[in-house]
Amino acid sequence: MSDPEQYPETTADDLPRAAVRKRRWSFPIIWVVPLVAAIVAGYLVFERSRAYGPTITIVFKDADGIRAGETWIQHLGVPIGQVTTVALADDLDHAVVTARLTRARVSVAREGSVFWIVRPELGFGNISGLGTVISGPHIEVLPGTGAEKKEFVGLETSPVILERRGLKVVLVTTRAGSLRPNSPVYYRGVDVGVIQDTQLSNDAKVVNVNVFIRQRYAGLVRTGSKFWNVSGVDFNAGLFRGIELKIESLRSVVAGGVEFATPEDPESKPARNGMAFPLYSEAKKEWLEWSRKINIPAEK
Repeated sequence: MSDPEQYPETTADDLPRAAVRKRRWSFPIIWVVPLVAAIVAGYLVFERSRAYGPTITIVFKDADGIRAGETWIQHLGVPIGQVTTVALADDLDHAVVTARLTRARVSVAREGSVFWIVRPELGFGNISGLGTVISGPHIEVLPGTGAEKKEFVGLETSPVILERRGLKVVLVTTRAGSLRPNSPVYYRGVDVGVIQDTQLSNDAKVVNVNVFIRQRYAGLVRTGSKFWNVSGVDFNAGLFRGIELKIESLRSVVAGGVEFATPEDPESKPARNGMAFPLYSEAKKEWLEWSRKINIPAEK
């Protein structure tokens, strides 16, 4: 049996005390990289969202070649938006294109904006859209100035791109003949304007030919001006005078054309936008002899 004196009694006060040191909270270094990556990703998403503007929808008759995430909307060659989805409309006769525009100083999502698909086009005297052979079609827009809008109906063909300023008049005829968009308008054989489009009147009795005269030459059109069709070839033959062949220009033979003359009558005032004129099938001899002096502004 052991001797109790060998093992003296010990109390709590006699036991050694552990030194407790308070530790501050520390962030594991392993989380630094994911945290930085999350911050960078959030910043990039925020900046990307700031770079984009409104989402719009454009209805086209045919959206062939348009691809989501690939097709851009452009104005003057500058990308201002990208197509996000392409889907069939409920009627299965149209395609609905959804696009996200960039946040620009002036938005094109406005009343009056015109959208169309740019594809290669071959016409007499001009070739357009050849760049899309390699890059694929893109959507072009001519911005409007009206109220904000998010739904549009795209054009089936490229419109006639005109200057912002000029004179627009309507020529009324019973037959359009070979007149078509982009057909030239002449004054003394000089190209001064272009035909925008041809439309049947509301009662289908006549054809309205919408003409645009460039601003520099707008003063040539007066209330007494006479317009006539110069499309095709004027062929006359006689026993003593031989054969007469009259062609205004090769372009007018293929694409059609209109010419006009202005009388020397001082009472003939400058034409106004929207004014209508009859379109004659040919010119009278006295019209061709008119030679009124009209000042033309210098070309800018």
